[in-house]
Amino acid sequence: MYITDNLSIDDTEYGMTAIRASGNGGQNVNKVSSAIHLRFDVAASSLPEKYKTRLLSLSDSRITKEGVVVIKAQTYRTQEANKEEALSRLKALILMVMEEKKPRKPTRPSLSARRKRVDAKKRTGLKKNLRGKIDLN
Repeated sequence: MYITDNLSIDDTEYGMTAIRASGNGGQNVNKVSSAIHLRFDVAASSLPEKYKTRLLSLSDSRITKEGVVVIKAQTYRTQEANKEEALSRLKALILMVMEEKKPRKPTRPSLSARRKRVDAKKRTGLKKNLRGKIDLN
């Protein structure tokens, strides 16, 4: 499976099994195994180590404790379409992990922004003081 120009996954690294789809569909659901379970063992894959660790550190319900990505595709009525969907979802997951995040540069609010904030707080406090009881003495 092609992911990027310099990264691909061999077809032997993931397994697909056909299962019966759940939900509506009438008799077709009961007699045809059109849903697909895709299993991809992250630790045994040929992915680079940094992508493996990023994948395993995700808090995704599709990744088991053993480090196996399990994707269930059952959107379409045909096995072939569900296989394509499962593979595209696996590819999207790997591409998401490959994305390099820019390090955040801490910034400070400007002097005028700080003054505006303090002025707004003072106005709000004054408004709330005016809501108090009036002392006639």
